[in-house]
Amino acid sequence: MRSAKLRKLIFTVTILYTILILYFLFLAFNRLEHATNYGYEFLLIPESPPLTFPRLSFGWIYDFGNIAAFIPFGVFIPLLYRVSFKKFISIFVLIILVLETLQSLTFLGTFDVDDVISNTLGAAIGFFAYKVGFSSKVTLKKLMLSILSIGVFLIGIMVISETINFVLKKRESPIQALNDVKEMTGNLPMIENLPSFTVAGKIIEPKMNVYTSKGKNNTKYFYILGNKKDVTLYSYFGFSDNDDPNGEVTIIADGNVRAQYDGENFKTEDTLIIPFFKVNKITIIVSGNAKLWDVGFSEMKHWWEKK
Repeated sequence: MRSAKLRKLIFTVTILYTILILYFLFLAFNRLEHATNYGYEFLLIPESPPLTFPRLSFGWIYDFGNIAAFIPFGVFIPLLYRVSFKKFISIFVLIILVLETLQSLTFLGTFDVDDVISNTLGAAIGFFAYKVGFSSKVTLKKLMLSILSIGVFLIGIMVISETINFVLKKRESPIQALNDVKEMTGNLPMIENLPSFTVAGKIIEPKMNVYTSKGKNNTKYFYILGNKKDVTLYSYFGFSDNDDPNGEVTIIADGNVRAQYDGENFKTEDTLIIPFFKVNKITIIVSGNAKLWDVGFSEMKHWWEKK
């Protein structure tokens, strides 16, 4: 009789907890108000490891919750039904896939494979915690070991996640001169015997290149980078103190103007830092007395990619 009452209690707690989880999946965080902002979005490629070492950020709390919130299912379900880990995790993954799909189809969220992975890890941790502390006669020692095992698994996930982050994280490559790319047309910048000049009283000594109008109204420089991703363009802009501050510099990427500097709005030396998610062709147009120097770019690369 006591066993039947306990099973009924566990069943009731499981139902109530499931309702709570469904609330967070479909209704919490003002999902109804922002439903039309989601659309049919399916994120099928993992973007980040499940859980890194603790950080004081909402992102880390969200990642931790995505795992921790599903640990109880790994304990409750085996307590209610005799089920192998393989069968349990297979059914769990199927249910999560259905719920994630419903989130997207109802505009109440997005299908995110990262969530599927995190939720499944949580359920798996719960199942192994059940095996440690609940699969046979329950004792205080087994309960403590069960809680400890949850902590060990979470730490293990963090260690693996940090390792994956370290291995897969892209790092910025050294800055190289823009004129070093293999394909370029139009005019060529000065790259040898670079002159020094003064801008707003500061002596400038270029290291890589100098772009000027070369006495023409507009001098154009064209560079083909070859659809590079995660590129940042660096350069400096200014007018020599010996020249009138008339003229401008325009930087165009794949037909879109990304920066425009002139002597009316920029009186001193200015640093240009322009990030590109993806870029193929860069055009630099210089007019008047404007100068652009030390124009270079860097890329975000994995450690195994050639520098």
